[in-house]
Amino acid sequence: MSVTEVQTTHLLPVDTKGLADLAEAGKQDPGKINTLAARTVVDKRFRSLTYVRDLEPLVVDEPPHLLGDNTAPAPSEVVLSALGACLSVGIQANAADRGIALTRIELELEGDINTTAVWGVGDLDDDKRLGFSAVRVKINLEGDASDAELDALVADADRWSPVGGTLRNPVDLTIAPV
Repeated sequence: MSVTEVQTTHLLPVDTKGLADLAEAGKQDPGKINTLAARTVVDKRFRSLTYVRDLEPLVVDEPPHLLGDNTAPAPSEVVLSALGACLSVGIQANAADRGIALTRIELELEGDINTTAVWGVGDLDDDKRLGFSAVRVKINLEGDASDAELDALVADADRWSPVGGTLRNPVDLTIAPV
């Protein structure tokens, strides 16, 4: 390949028939709710293993400044990871639906979080905001589409992201001992 040639490698395509079938099922039963499940077991100190379906466990740990062993992402980093993955799936699905071949999807995520409550043993001011106070996502897309079409993919992925919606909207959360 000469220096002036550009190599374009498209990402593996999404199953457009399967995507169309999923879309139709959603239109036929718009109120359907799926229940997802996970089981988390502490491995050692702050390191935990979360089991989902029949997959290998998702390992989560804390960084050294939060007394962890730094063997895996921290829980809040996993939240950022979930958002990035969810947005990338939405981008891919919308691109497939519109016949856009993508060559690159790269997301950079940052989140601002106050950890001074130290899980309930540190600064316990009742007005303290827990969780992320801000999350920023930068998305670099490349493909066989105009900038406006790529921007529309990002906008739709943002609008319809289940993880993005979870971060934006109040969620009924119940935590209880068994």
